[in-house]
Amino acid sequence: MKFEIMRDRLLDGINDVMKAISQKVAIPILTGIKIEVNEKGLTMTGSDSDITICTFIPAEDNGEQIIKVAEKGNIVLQAKVFSEIARKLPTNEVTIEVVNGLQTHIQSGKSEFHLIGSDAEDYPVLPDVKDDYLFSLPSDLMKSIIRETVFAVSQQETRPILTGVHWEAKDGGLSCVATDSHRLARRLTVPEDMPDMPFSIVIPGKSLQELNKILPDNSESVDIVIADQQVLFKTRNVLFYSRLLEGNYPDTSRLIPSEYKTSIVVNGKNLLQAIDRASLLAREERNNIVRFSADDSKMIEISSNSPEVGKVEELLEATDLSGEDLKISFSAKYMMDALKAIDGQDVSIHFTGAMRPFILQAVDDDTILQLILPVRTY
Repeated sequence: MKFEIMRDRLLDGINDVMKAISQKVAIPILTGIKIEVNEKGLTMTGSDSDITICTFIPAEDNGEQIIKVAEKGNIVLQAKVFSEIARKLPTNEVTIEVVNGLQTHIQSGKSEFHLIGSDAEDYPVLPDVKDDYLFSLPSDLMKSIIRETVFAVSQQETRPILTGVHWEAKDGGLSCVATDSHRLARRLTVPEDMPDMPFSIVIPGKSLQELNKILPDNSESVDIVIADQQVLFKTRNVLFYSRLLEGNYPDTSRLIPSEYKTSIVVNGKNLLQAIDRASLLAREERNNIVRFSADDSKMIEISSNSPEVGKVEELLEATDLSGEDLKISFSAKYMMDALKAIDGQDVSIHFTGAMRPFILQAVDDDTILQLILPVRTY
């Protein structure tokens, strides 16, 4: 194997696949990056057996030559060392050559490195994913869906299924739900080419967070292919495989109340800042609780106290307020996460009592729903 490549393009590819590589893997070869080169270009693969990322760098892009291939071949190189070397090479022209089986020479300017590679035949093969369930979403919408749901997955391994986001296709739409049993985030969307067959899968939250870092911030299409134990996300030059979580996701639809006793419309940004300030004194407490009370004066009082530190009270004017007077307490962190997901728009909050879950939605967009369980303090 022998080829020349532009260093900046090599680095972009390495940075993508490194997101799938972990030093704590059962199969030692997975601490390496698999490199394959042929006349079409260079393919690099990284995996920790839960996530596999495959990135392709074409030999030519928009008439510019990026890779000159002298001899095709493949090798697996230690990921950490290879990425550090690539980052610190002195010039933008890099030559990589494999001689005597596994001896790999990396040369750039006056620097030359000699690495001992591993046989690419020992690297696990990519999962075989058939295009039975295939649909696409624009990349920027995909990033929004991840941002609006993934923060609510459980961080506890006691119920592994809750560490993922439940993607379900029904009635021509896609519902994405995450919950850690104290809060819930749901995003509804209607992809243009939804498969007719319903499906229900749970994608690990960790996989979605890594995918989010790789997706471009544009409306380029991302193909989503669902198979037995795997889901594959395809962009122009990256394949991102993730295993799916096994088990049945709980039915969350019955948690969402259908009637309310108190409804409030308030500016989301102002509410977020007020709760952020109130939480300054609540942070010492284990669960940083903020109290929230509203009456028919259209003023909301947000307060917090910590016996050792002091207390804070703040008044905020609601745009609209209807229903019964209300006093409720909740986790400041959960409320702030929910408001950030709704992102600065006017928010309507619907309450069904001081100890019942309440929901938040953007006033002019009902595709995002956030639900939070209150905390008993009153």
